[in-house]
Amino acid sequence: MIIGIFAILIRHMRKFSPAAIVALKEALINIYWRKQDLKNFINLTIKNTTIVHTINWENNKKYESVNELIDRMIERRDMFEDDLFALIFETANIDDFSHLKIWEDSDVKVRKAKESVAILRQLSSGFFEIEKSKKEAEDRKKRLVNDSHKVQIKDEQIAALKSKFLILATEQNAQKRGRELELFLNELFTLFDLEPKRSFALKDEQIDGAFTFENSDYLLEAKWQQKPIETGDLKKFAGTLSDKLKNTLGLFISIDGFSSGARELSGQNARGMILMDGMDLNAVLESRIDLHQLLFRKRRHAAETGEIYFPIAKILGC
Repeated sequence: MIIGIFAILIRHMRKFSPAAIVALKEALINIYWRKQDLKNFINLTIKNTTIVHTINWENNKKYESVNELIDRMIERRDMFEDDLFALIFETANIDDFSHLKIWEDSDVKVRKAKESVAILRQLSSGFFEIEKSKKEAEDRKKRLVNDSHKVQIKDEQIAALKSKFLILATEQNAQKRGRELELFLNELFTLFDLEPKRSFALKDEQIDGAFTFENSDYLLEAKWQQKPIETGDLKKFAGTLSDKLKNTLGLFISIDGFSSGARELSGQNARGMILMDGMDLNAVLESRIDLHQLLFRKRRHAAETGEIYFPIAKILGC
């Protein structure tokens, strides 16, 4: 067991090869001519800057300061590992050496800096690709956890709405039941990010609500009158839609369903609308189908066949 842990620690400490560490030292020595400029670069790159100020930059030669700094960081990888990685990453990605052109023999200084950085980049690139892959994998895992958490919360919210709907079904006052249905649908559409709007009045018309689905605006008509909706109600709703912008669509929800004539309505009296009944709504509340998928299937069926009524039994193949 101890040997296994020791082996893991050794592998952890050898993320960068000795050649990469030597290349880092060489690159740091060459990327800046003045010791103060190099010191400033290191200070801006690492987080634990205290170690920088313990180096005798003024009296040491530049290579002596660099060797002392890196060697001490390696000795305390437990404290400076992230800083060491940051130094390697930032140094390996330097591509502007114009600051060296002000010095004597600038061509030589620039060439040496470019060469040493290129060597460091080559020796460390494999590690950073691995680290990048690990980071992406970790990010994916976090997203999956977050998505799973969101799904769980949404399932709980749908379950709560189902309980509310069952309570609403026991309401005997028709007017109150109708008002509560509008509020219920607003909550449901909000849960599915359909940007719902509560009921509103237009001239002599009362609109039960509106929402947006896949960049199309829908007007909503909702009824719970304990009897099927007849063709007259649909024709009236079609008239409301015809007065709006060309691309405005309509969703007519009748908890107690539609008469055979209403289900078979077609042509101008049915253009631009789709129908949803209590069975459809119950399937959503039981999580047998997503509300987006339900709306999509109904709208596509209407567009392809002209039939505004597409029952959930056919959609789910029951």
